[in-house]
Amino acid sequence: MITGLDKKNIAYGITLTVIVAAALLFFVLRGKNSSAYKTDKATKGDIRSACIATGTVNPITTVLVGTQVSGRIKELYADFNSPVTKGQLIALIDPSPFESQLEQARANLLSAQAALAKAQATLKEAERNVGRKQQLFKSNVIGKSEIDAEETNSAVSKAQVGLAEAQVVQAEASYKLAETNLQYTKIISPVDGIVISRNVDIGQTMAAMFQSPTLFSIAQDLSKMQINTNVDESDIGGIKPGQDAEFVVDAYPETVFNGKVSQVRNAPVVVQNVVTYDVVITVANPEFKLKPGMTANVSIINGVKSSVLRVPNAALRFKPKKIAPSAAVEHGQKVWLADGDEAKPVKVKTGITDGTWSELLEGDVTEGQEVIIGLADKEKK
Repeated sequence: MITGLDKKNIAYGITLTVIVAAALLFFVLRGKNSSAYKTDKATKGDIRSACIATGTVNPITTVLVGTQVSGRIKELYADFNSPVTKGQLIALIDPSPFESQLEQARANLLSAQAALAKAQATLKEAERNVGRKQQLFKSNVIGKSEIDAEETNSAVSKAQVGLAEAQVVQAEASYKLAETNLQYTKIISPVDGIVISRNVDIGQTMAAMFQSPTLFSIAQDLSKMQINTNVDESDIGGIKPGQDAEFVVDAYPETVFNGKVSQVRNAPVVVQNVVTYDVVITVANPEFKLKPGMTANVSIINGVKSSVLRVPNAALRFKPKKIAPSAAVEHGQKVWLADGDEAKPVKVKTGITDGTWSELLEGDVTEGQEVIIGLADKEKK
């Protein structure tokens, strides 16, 4: 007969047995699944290498329209977003002062021409006097001194004609300058395009003494745009004209625009000892979504490969604490394979990368093989 105490002892024994069995099972399973490393598989797939850069959207051709004369803006015939044609009048500077200057120059020219006519008439009279005196000298009526005096008067008259001719040339140049300045009061569009910036208002006075002020900025064609990107010197070696590019702008975050590299400029841009190069990307803009000045986040595609053996970039960055005694560690790129709690290196050679995966060109690694990408969580703890 089993007493209550015996029942209590049996229950206690069963409970202890279950606890011991559970603990043994836990340590067995833990021993089977334990690993000091995190791993990932080498796989086959596609890799697209891209250079990331930022840039600014600009018109391909922008013409700055200024003024060569100073004066007050009297009329404006174009505004922001106005389409203009080559030769169109887009602004007028008050022409009144320049019309007065032109009249003054015309009067000076007429005066110079009259002075020239007078000098020429005086010269002819002096030449006739020389001829008459020579006839009288041959007849022994006058002496040689009188002939010399007339010849001197003729020479002076001839010099006066030369001076008058020079004054006429000078007056003609002043007249042409005044006429040109009057024409410059009419601000003409030099190209067909769209006004993207107007920097003046009616009544504003423009001073063109030292530098021509900009009145309008005209984009010749907004259906074609370009992006000027700043590419770091470490990436510029892989950028060539003709490469495809993708970019997004903040105004349309869900839209990916496509373009092509048209130019890699050699002039360095140095800002705080950081060297970059201007890479120009052309893009079609048929819907006029892209506007001048927008910031573009650009990806320049400099390599695409399909169905290649690849390994995670984390595997190339990993450095183990424990190395298998039989492993000879060589310099160069390598990945590591788990060997118990130790790591075994495999030397590799990589190709293009997309920032997550790298193409594996050489190395004793096969598809599906596990490579170490980091320490296990328990090892970190």
